[in-house]
Amino acid sequence: MAKLIGPDFIALQVRDLEASKQFYTEQLGLKVAERSPPDAVVFDTKPIAFAIRRPLVDLQASPHLGWGVSLWVAADDADVLHRVLADAGVTIVAPPADGPFGRFFTFRDPDGYGITVHTAGRPRA
Repeated sequence: MAKLIGPDFIALQVRDLEASKQFYTEQLGLKVAERSPPDAVVFDTKPIAFAIRRPLVDLQASPHLGWGVSLWVAADDADVLHRVLADAGVTIVAPPADGPFGRFFTFRDPDGYGITVHTAGRPRA
């Protein structure tokens, strides 16, 4: 019987591809991968590829994009990234705290997606 192995690629559909690309590269420090399919920007992330893309559905039909989905992304230092994003005026949904994957906080990207950042490699609480 065939079975799932696990997440292999994550993409968020965004309203303005260039504005989101700027946010993810300039605010979050992600680097664009060498290759991206048309209508998408793939970032050089490990171990799972992450991308943003032009919408395949009407994003205006939903008042809260990503509602019900928890997207956790590792960073080298969640506390420092929190300060950088807060100082830049990015909406912080949950301030830094200790959790199941170490230090974490949650912010909203330009489309309103809630993204939780945790410090990679820290012991679990």
